[in-house]
Parts: sequence; structure tokens; C-alpha cells
Amino acid sequence: MKALFVSLQNQSISIVVPVYNEEENILPLVERVHEALEHIACPWELLLVDDGSADETLKVAKSARNRFGEHIKVVPLARNFGQTAAMQAGIDLAEGTIIVTMDGDLQNDPIDIPSMAMRLVNEDLDLVAGWRRDRKDNFWLRKVPSWIANRLIGKLTGVVIHDYGCSLKVFRAAVIKKVRLYGEMHRFIPAWLATQTAPSRIKEQVVTHHPRTAGTSKYGLSRTFRVIIDLLSVYFFMRFAARPAHFFGLLGAGFGAVGGLMMAYLLVAKLFGADIG
Repeated sequence: MKALFVSLQNQSISIVVPVYNEEENILPLVERVHEALEHIACPWELLLVDDGSADETLKVAKSARNRFGEHIKVVPLARNFGQTAAMQAGIDLAEGTIIVTMDGDLQNDPIDIPSMAMRLVNEDLDLVAGWRRDRKDNFWLRKVPSWIANRLIGKLTGVVIHDYGCSLKVFRAAVIKKVRLYGEMHRFIPAWLATQTAPSRIKEQVVTHHPRTAGTSKYGLSRTFRVIIDLLSVYFFMRFAARPAHFFGLLGAGFGAVGGLMMAYLLVAKLFGADIG
């Protein structure tokens, strides 16, 4: 623990956890976070962002704050805005120099937070992303689509990591607060972050992953389509943000080429006597 003390003594940690209908997982989550950070030699806070839950999630979260103390902060949203918006709300309110994001379903394990935070500081990084190498999810419904998505995102964005979808990530607050998240874009954070820092300051680390034991998954086919739309947005932004005229120039050239071919066809048809009106 001495190395941990030296690494983090001048830091503070904010853990941002978006939750939606996770009433059964809130108290175990808070307990595990306390166990994981028991020997952390810096101040920390846990932000539970309730994304308009329809169950007792908000009530249980407030009960946890009353039990554990004011470093547990409950952020209720007026309605269900989605995981990305909830995560952004937590990041906006976070006060730590290091910001951790994770899911509230207990599949991410808080035990990995200290080593990830220590690596962020020791190696002077801006992001340490979790990699669920031994992922405890359905093979066909979750693992295969995730593998395809990771390959596609890495190819389109140029930021290659194994597990874009892992919510357990540790950021330097000064950098992540420069990024605004919309839609389903929380899964593309490493790519977005590469617009603010060098890709060499983005690393990944193998993390623990547990099967879900309570509550229900919030992922479905409709979310996959939204992710695809957001991926196209990320690709456009990363490739053309500094030179949008190139995109519209290529678009204009394409339409111009099609129009030119149509005009050439009509001209040839006219020369050979066709009635083109």
C-alpha cells in the first residue's frame, strides 16, 4: 500500500456510476466500492446518477448516502435520458482530479480501481480503459457483436483497443471534461479522447468481470442501431472536423460526377436521334 499512497497522495477520485432500475445492486455496489478503496490515501467520492429509474433505485441510493456519508452523492435525473447522458451528468459534477466510470450492475469490479488509478498517475496517462478479457456474458448475443464492434471502431477511428464497451475506465479529469458525450457515445470515449490528447496516452488494462446476478440487462437490438449511427458521427468528426470542406467537396464531386454522366448520356442519345424532350 505504500506505493499506492505515494502515487495518489496528491490526487482525488470521483467514481461516476449511472444506474437505471438497479435497486438490488445499489447497496452491494456501494459496499464493494468502500472495500476496494479502504486503503486509498486520497479523498474520494461516489456519484450515483439515477437515470429516471421506475423502481426503488433512487430510494435505495439515498439510503446508502445516509448510511455511508456525504461522499456518496446521489444525482437524480428527471427522466430516463440514457446511459451516456447520465454518465455526462456525473462527469460534469465530479470534483476529483481522477474520474472513474463504471456500470452499476456489479459486473465491473471496483477492486480494479486502485491499480488503474495508480497506473494513470505513474505512467502519466489520460485514460486507462478496462479490458474484459474473460468476459462473463452470452457468447452470441454479447461477445460476438462486441468483438465485431471493437474491430470496426478501431479501424474507423484509428484508436485500437480490445474493449470499447467496457464502462470501467479511469480518466484524468482535466482531459475528459473537455469531451461532450451524446447519444450512445460513451462507448466511443477513447476515440473522442484522442481528439484532445495523444493516442499514446491511452492504455488498457485487463479487469475483473462478473456475471450479472441481479436486475436485468438494458441492452437490446435498438441500441445496436443507435450505436451504428453514433459510430458514423464519430468517424465524420474525427476525419473531417478540422477540414469539413473536404467532406462537402467530396460529396459535391460525387454528385457532380453523377450529373456529368447523365448529361453525357443525354448528349449521346440526342446525337443519335433519340427524343429526350
